[in-house]
Amino acid sequence: MQIASVGTAFPPHRYAQQEIAEALTERWAGKLEEPRLVKRFFANCGVDFRYLVYPLEDYPDLKGFGLTNTAWIGAAVELAQKAIANALDPLGLTAKDISAIFFASVTGIASPTIDARLINLMPFPTHVKRTPIFGLGCVAGAAGIARASDYVKAFPDQIALLLSVELCSLTWQDDDTSIANLISCGLFGDGAAAVVIAGDQAVIPAQTHAGPRVLATRSSFYRDTQHVMGWDIGDMGFKIVLSPDVPKVVEENLRGDVEGFLASQNLTLSDIGSWIFHSGGPKVLEAMQSTLGLPEDALAASWKSLREVGNLSAASVLCVLEDYLANHRGAEGSYSILAAMGPGFCCELVLMQW
Repeated sequence: MQIASVGTAFPPHRYAQQEIAEALTERWAGKLEEPRLVKRFFANCGVDFRYLVYPLEDYPDLKGFGLTNTAWIGAAVELAQKAIANALDPLGLTAKDISAIFFASVTGIASPTIDARLINLMPFPTHVKRTPIFGLGCVAGAAGIARASDYVKAFPDQIALLLSVELCSLTWQDDDTSIANLISCGLFGDGAAAVVIAGDQAVIPAQTHAGPRVLATRSSFYRDTQHVMGWDIGDMGFKIVLSPDVPKVVEENLRGDVEGFLASQNLTLSDIGSWIFHSGGPKVLEAMQSTLGLPEDALAASWKSLREVGNLSAASVLCVLEDYLANHRGAEGSYSILAAMGPGFCCELVLMQW
């Protein structure tokens, strides 16, 4: 099975990090003991620009879980259609060619789910199989590729679609002045990504370059780390759980997981030509690079994505993957590791060969 294409889509409102910091400092005036912390935390997030689904001036009117979640549904459906088109059109495919949809998001909920709503707007087959994924957070991009790859391995003549829409700005909390919330509001952005995963016998009419083949995947769960990342869900919506222990968990576990995974495939770290990692934030990327002993520029694409769009939760690693497909394709036969970590706490690894 191969990753045939990735398409991304972003909302129309793009802001410099400083603009967002100034707007939230003004919005939270009187609630913060030290307003200068907002600009300080935002400046340290490694983010230069972010896309937001609404203009900054509209956010103060979005209060309560009901209102923000309704906004999420409408915006997610619209943005998803653009990402899907950007993934399918270059391949000469349409929604009718898709046999399975895997939909990942952690910034809103819907029933019927977003994928179901899309079937009513796009020509997906009525027998398309749907797998909505909620709660995996940042790791869901890599996990979604793994699960979709499992599907086309079982049905090699079929094509699966992984879709992620993350509208993180709709989770901003006015009444949470914690450091975790300030960092979260400075780090996460809005965007969508769609990935086409094709079975070995699937027909792709207009593909010009074969994508990387998925050779193997591995999931790793770290017991008793559920406090590290996630949501507390209440009347006002999603309140961030974000522990400063995240880099520590990465440093303690990632290298062993990667080495064990590669050993099972008769490979070592030195066999990997490129590392396609989720843009989790400066400390997370530094921990990944340090624990694996990677060269300074090994995660350049992840740092670039973080600067240009922020952390997009599940969609982040998919944006980095799109950059690799467009600009950093591996030499024929070379290996890549795609990886992300997220709530649980857990890790997902995907071994690919170009």
